[in-house]
Amino acid sequence: MQQPQSPIISKRQILIGAGFVLIAALGFSAKAVIIKLAYQCDQTVDAITLMALRMVMALPAFLLVAIWQGKQNHEDVLRGKDWFGVLILGAVGYYWSSLLDFTGLLFISAGLERVILFLYPTFVILFSAIIFRQPISLRVLLALLIGYSGMLVVFIENMQMDSVNVLKGSVLVFSSAISFALFLIGSGVMIKRMGSARFTALSMSVACLVTLVHFAISHELNVPSFSGKIYALAGLMAVFSTILPAFLMNAGIRRIGSGTASIISSTGPVGTLFLSWFFLQETITWVQIGGTLLVLTGVYIASQARS
Repeated sequence: MQQPQSPIISKRQILIGAGFVLIAALGFSAKAVIIKLAYQCDQTVDAITLMALRMVMALPAFLLVAIWQGKQNHEDVLRGKDWFGVLILGAVGYYWSSLLDFTGLLFISAGLERVILFLYPTFVILFSAIIFRQPISLRVLLALLIGYSGMLVVFIENMQMDSVNVLKGSVLVFSSAISFALFLIGSGVMIKRMGSARFTALSMSVACLVTLVHFAISHELNVPSFSGKIYALAGLMAVFSTILPAFLMNAGIRRIGSGTASIISSTGPVGTLFLSWFFLQETITWVQIGGTLLVLTGVYIASQARS
């Protein structure tokens, strides 16, 4: 007769999972700041070039993990539909959402980007309700209203500075959040099928290759010459805002679930506010703080209700 799982082991797994998600959230939150720093260092660098530099540095790590995971799970042969899922999710979840996000950051601040992008858990709830026919309670509807109200508060304040660029950048980042939410819904199924490390390595390898193909087509393999700062920032983003967060977030979700993970991830927008203030000299206003808190509150209530 199988013995029930020890509460101590369960609590330990929860703490480990929470720690993974927290580190991943902070790494993801730093990405927008690093991108803005790169744009400030060299105005000739564009979104796809910066993405390509990031991905070419991250690709070897993902390929090594994919090969190692394949050997570890040699008896679990992936089927055609598994590879199809990896290809679609890698292209949609990491390549396409990143392209929209990188391009959007050309027009808006890192603080506004993180507030909009952090609405992705609410999109997960809405899409889950549509795809899996899950009812949405009044509590969740109230949470969504609070979250979107917070985004509008920050958005309207930024619109007063540069309405055309802010609108363009916000639409791009908003679309990125929708794309990432769709990825999360699909990744939950794939992670159960092949494990978080294997799925992450394969899907990120796909995203890296698609990004490099896009760069090769758009720039005809003509790699511009940049200063050492650009390459250093791309390397920093590849390690601390791509490789580590990608594995840690999926491993954390596997241990504590997507609902709890989304709550812990609420540290992300707050971290971005302070990092953008410290490194980019972006002004932190009370309106921005209030809007960010509304977004965090809405996401928290929605995640709790969904749990």
